[in-house]
Amino acid sequence: MRKRRKLLWQLYPTYLVITLISLVGMTWYASHAVKEYSIRHTIAMLTSQAQLVKEIVKGKIVPENSKLIDELCKNLGFKISSRITIILPSGTVLGDTRAKPSRMDDHSNRPEVIAALSGQIGTSIRYSATLRREMVYVAIPVTENGNVSGLIRTSMPVAKLTETLKSIYLNLAIGVIVIAVFAAAISLYVSHRINRPIAALKEGAMAFADGKLNYKLDVPDSDEIGGLAIAMNAMAAEINSRIEMIKRQKNETEAVLSAMVEAVLVVNAEEKLIKVNKAAEKLFKIQADILQGRSLQEVVRNTDLNRFVSRTFSSNGPVEGEIVVIGVQNKYLQAHGTQLTDKDGKQAGALVVLNDVTRLKKVDNIRKDFVASVSHELKTPITSIQGFLETLLEGAIHDSDNAERFLKIIIKHTDRLSAIIEELLSLSRIELESERGGIELNEDSVESVLKDVAKACDGKAKEKGLILTFECQDGLMAQINATLLEQAIINLVDNSIKFTDEGGNVTISAKQIGNEIVINVADDGCGVPREHQDRIFERFYRVDKARSSDQGGTGLGLAIVRHIVNAHRGKVELQSSPGIGSTFSIHLPKN
Repeated sequence: MRKRRKLLWQLYPTYLVITLISLVGMTWYASHAVKEYSIRHTIAMLTSQAQLVKEIVKGKIVPENSKLIDELCKNLGFKISSRITIILPSGTVLGDTRAKPSRMDDHSNRPEVIAALSGQIGTSIRYSATLRREMVYVAIPVTENGNVSGLIRTSMPVAKLTETLKSIYLNLAIGVIVIAVFAAAISLYVSHRINRPIAALKEGAMAFADGKLNYKLDVPDSDEIGGLAIAMNAMAAEINSRIEMIKRQKNETEAVLSAMVEAVLVVNAEEKLIKVNKAAEKLFKIQADILQGRSLQEVVRNTDLNRFVSRTFSSNGPVEGEIVVIGVQNKYLQAHGTQLTDKDGKQAGALVVLNDVTRLKKVDNIRKDFVASVSHELKTPITSIQGFLETLLEGAIHDSDNAERFLKIIIKHTDRLSAIIEELLSLSRIELESERGGIELNEDSVESVLKDVAKACDGKAKEKGLILTFECQDGLMAQINATLLEQAIINLVDNSIKFTDEGGNVTISAKQIGNEIVINVADDGCGVPREHQDRIFERFYRVDKARSSDQGGTGLGLAIVRHIVNAHRGKVELQSSPGIGSTFSIHLPKN
């Protein structure tokens, strides 16, 4: 890869080369022109000198005057610093400034002489065999009566012309060097001036690339580069605006997804995770930032979910289904899936929304159990009553012993029906008043409530041979409804008495723990198995249905306890071990 160079070092050498080539060309042309001018000037000067000599010697160019003419040439030539040669038309030299005519060759074959003999001004620059140097020659004809009677030739050494040109060339070279230096400096300045705004544009573009979109480029005076800077500033502002909008939309989407209780999963066409929200992370116990980009089958090992996603991809529209997440407590999910497409309408992925319906399913099951339980609880005494009445009508009414026994049984079942209805009405009333905020709470003594409970239940405990113990921390006060709280605690004590064998213990206690007042009803009865403890407070729920019926319970006592405690903004808990006993705890806020 070729190494990149700065624009300055691309512009400056180019300008410098162009400048130097221009100077060299100009110098060559100038020197050539100066030389041509000097030669023309020399020829013109020599011509003028020849014309002057012509006027002096006109009519005297004859062999008899050779001595006189030779002396004239020598005297006049030294005065004008030029060589003068007078030649006959035959080529014989009559006089010469530098040499003896008798020793000089025939000049009829000289170029300037040939031209002068034809009536023209002859010029020539050639080597002189006589003087052994290069000379500039000018020859003019001397005519008498229309005939050439002789030739006047003037000449000058080229060396003399060269010396003059050298001086001119030296001055020209100095001027060229000075101009070249100034041109180089100007080229460097111009290159810097061009490079500076471009470098600023580069710096700005790099700042934009680094995400510094608030960076502002200075606008140069140049129309083109200034326009580019304005365009780049506008582009950065627009990109910044769009990025901020995308960030805002992303944050809004993230906030919506995070706030959703539904689990959301987004997978691409290869069924790899692209996005999951907090609810999905919690549901499947995964970390999106670590597992993002991995396949759904690898991250979430749930066959139902994987099949549902595959069905979403193969379907032409939205799909729905149910997914079960196996765990300590199974979770039931209502799944909604839809395909995602790109701008070309091609399949790009799938969106799956999972709604946890475990609680609804549990509530539905409780409702079903409640309907079944209440139906059973009501049907059993009604069936018994109906059966005994039919027996009486069939003639048993005339049997005094059986009639009395049957009527007592009917009364017993009627009382049971009345108790169930009464407790259902009580439970409904508590729920309604609690929802409307109609249960009045007052600052009252917890100890006085527990004393009333102990008095109310002491006879029943002694009747069964149980020891009822009462313990309470002095001065306990709380915001309570004394009547309802007494009913709840009586239900708990009554429940402990029913399921504790003769000789057992039932303890009522209360104390303050932190900001709570805790009321405990403990017994050493049969206890409640763990699998039943979560549902023990449901209506008509029984751990041992046969034993509960024998004890005469309605199955609503603990449900009433829970609703009364909820109305006090408290909670009720159970700690129990089969064969060891149970402890029901009511937690009430101090204030």
